[in-house]
Amino acid sequence: MNTDIACIGGGYWGKNLIRNFSELGVLRTVCEVDASTRGRLSQQYPSVMFTDSLNEIIADPDINGVAVATPAETHADIVRECLLADKDVLVEKPLCLSSPEGSQLVELAKERDRILMVGHLLWYHPAVLQLKQLVDRGELGRIQYIYSNRLNLGKIRREENILWSFAPHDISVIIGLLRDMPAEVTAQGGNYLHAQIADVTVSLLSFANGVRAHVFVSWLHPCKEQKLVVVGDAKMAVFDDVAPWPEKLLLYPHRIDWKDTLPIASKADAEPVPLVEQEPLRAECAHFVECMATRALPRTDAREGLRVLKVLEMCQHALKTRERVSAGFLLKPEAPSYFAHETAVIDDGVEIGAGTKIWHFSHVLRRSNIGKNCTLGQNVVVGPNVTIGSNCKIQNNVSVYDGVTLEDGVFCGPSMVFTNVINPRAHIDRKSEFQSTLVKRGATIGANATVICGHTLGRYCLIGAGAVVTKDVPDYALMIGTPTRQAGWVCQCAARLELVADRAVCASCGDRYMLVDGLLRPEQDPYSVSDTDPQ
Repeated sequence: MNTDIACIGGGYWGKNLIRNFSELGVLRTVCEVDASTRGRLSQQYPSVMFTDSLNEIIADPDINGVAVATPAETHADIVRECLLADKDVLVEKPLCLSSPEGSQLVELAKERDRILMVGHLLWYHPAVLQLKQLVDRGELGRIQYIYSNRLNLGKIRREENILWSFAPHDISVIIGLLRDMPAEVTAQGGNYLHAQIADVTVSLLSFANGVRAHVFVSWLHPCKEQKLVVVGDAKMAVFDDVAPWPEKLLLYPHRIDWKDTLPIASKADAEPVPLVEQEPLRAECAHFVECMATRALPRTDAREGLRVLKVLEMCQHALKTRERVSAGFLLKPEAPSYFAHETAVIDDGVEIGAGTKIWHFSHVLRRSNIGKNCTLGQNVVVGPNVTIGSNCKIQNNVSVYDGVTLEDGVFCGPSMVFTNVINPRAHIDRKSEFQSTLVKRGATIGANATVICGHTLGRYCLIGAGAVVTKDVPDYALMIGTPTRQAGWVCQCAARLELVADRAVCASCGDRYMLVDGLLRPEQDPYSVSDTDPQ
């Protein structure tokens, strides 16, 4: 079987995947949106194709596998698109950001007969594999407790907290060593750099067989420490990933003797466990290629990724509520049918459709209604009293104020601006003077554009980046400049149209249009002004 692979994302971690797949001789294409990163990588790998378009990866029939190293909030959508295109997928941790969504991906991979593997890297580390064998053979005796520290003054993220960034590795190993899910979880943490993002967390996992495990993670630590300790009643094991290879896995044959009913520690020298030195990421990448070729189940398949995701959700809930969370939490149906990031604020009296995603630091105010399958980026404010249709995308730093209505399929580019008052003054309350703005189905508003209130933007119109809209916009109109002027017409698919004798055929999708009384209409119904054209 062909094992040509594309890497999506070439940044902080993606560059390591690119290196390994290139050295394995299977890297075909890299998708990276940042032009400078793309240019630098293309010089390093001149025989590899580069693109900034995910659609090109999806459409390429010669790409059979995809490695995803993009921000965690994008994982679900990218993985879903790749599976639907019948491509095998290796996705970096976590699998996605909610267990219902993770379950859907697991079922989709099964339905499409695709490999779906999660990059839980420690399961490709020789020391962890050897530790697993020691536990399974009973050489440590009955496991009593496990603890892990993953600490560093490292890469500080704003799209996820430290729990979701660092802890998946250790949670994966702990539940894998014990072959069980925790019965209860408690967690606490500290938010020091941002009021709503935890920089340090400690999670305590309690298992039904009496074993306890704690996971301590921090990106505010003076030195790097990555250590996992497994304590059994016969021996104790220490995996120290920062130590040199001969000392990464040590066995301590300590024991507890009883004398006069008192426990006495009997210490012994550490015994290094022989290991074959190997880069874990190379082993992980090679394993993915092998699974693609043989159709074998990956060591860290999607179901393992889903189990880790469920434990992360338990820890996150415990962290947020400061309460003990039992395994029954995992059995409860997800209350909302939409996803809202932990930093998002959703007021009471809000209606949000199924499949909608609301990201970091966004706020949906009272009496607002958002349709199905919408995406609200970071720092988006909606409302109060705003109606947004289904399938809309509102990019970062956009405020949809009272008086603005978006129909289905509207795209609002990053940092574009709506207004709702013509003559605002800080010292005068003009809420009674709000003017309405209607953005009709399928319209696109470019980045940093401004829409002055009191106007209607027609169906499938396209407002250029930085433009200022000061008048009504016709259906399918292409508007640019300050103030806007019409520069032409666009198709429903957003391709620019060339009119010949008042008719146009889209060179991209083949749709036909004609001018009627100076306005563009689909040719199949040129006199219709209704909103019933097909989606």
